[in-house]
Amino acid sequence: MGVSGRVAVVTGSGQGIGEGIARRLAAGGARVVLNDVDEERVAKAAAALAEQGADVAYFAGNVSVAEGAQGLVDRAMEEFGQIDILVNNAGIARDKWLVRMSEEDWDQVINVNLKSQFLCTKAAAAHMMDAGYGRIVNIASRAWLGGAGQANYSASKGGVVSFTRTLALEFAKYQITANAVAPALVDTPLFRGLKEEVQQRLISTIPVGRIGGVEEIAEAVAFFAADESWYITGQLLYVCGGRSIGAA
Repeated sequence: MGVSGRVAVVTGSGQGIGEGIARRLAAGGARVVLNDVDEERVAKAAAALAEQGADVAYFAGNVSVAEGAQGLVDRAMEEFGQIDILVNNAGIARDKWLVRMSEEDWDQVINVNLKSQFLCTKAAAAHMMDAGYGRIVNIASRAWLGGAGQANYSASKGGVVSFTRTLALEFAKYQITANAVAPALVDTPLFRGLKEEVQQRLISTIPVGRIGGVEEIAEAVAFFAADESWYITGQLLYVCGGRSIGAA
């Protein structure tokens, strides 16, 4: 039960949250296909999992374009012959005040954060529908509620929430569930790259008084990805230390 024996595809899994998700699913017995635009990074992540005994493959490519998304799905099918779990995690941020935000800033974030989920889900869903089984877990964000300086990012993550609810309705008859996880601040290379004073200011907005770990996001994903979660679909789970209710 759980995810044992399942095949999981995780986008944006060369580092950070995505790598943590892949590691957790592999620990649960899933065969995992990693993805990242950086081949060196994703190859290193895959090798680390393989050293731990995981059955793993990887695909280096840009899943915000159709060729990349289809290539990832094709790689999974070639290697393992099925796709049971799709985790749409790939994401970027280009935070700026709206009046300073370029069209490129807007398009890049929407494409990577939202369009990639459309493309990967469309490519993988055909195989899930044929099998009569599937778990789609989309990574949203607490930021979908709105955030100053994040018009593009918030819009993309709001789109993820609506997209997830629609998938749940369209795929329910095929026994495919679709749910979303909404993290807030997480201990990733991106966060650690911020200035110390910025880190502390952000941490002060979290009611529990600390940022989350990638393993905590991964546990939420593993819950939605499990066989036992078949009666849960169209839902959004915040993993944010209370920030969704207690911070501006």
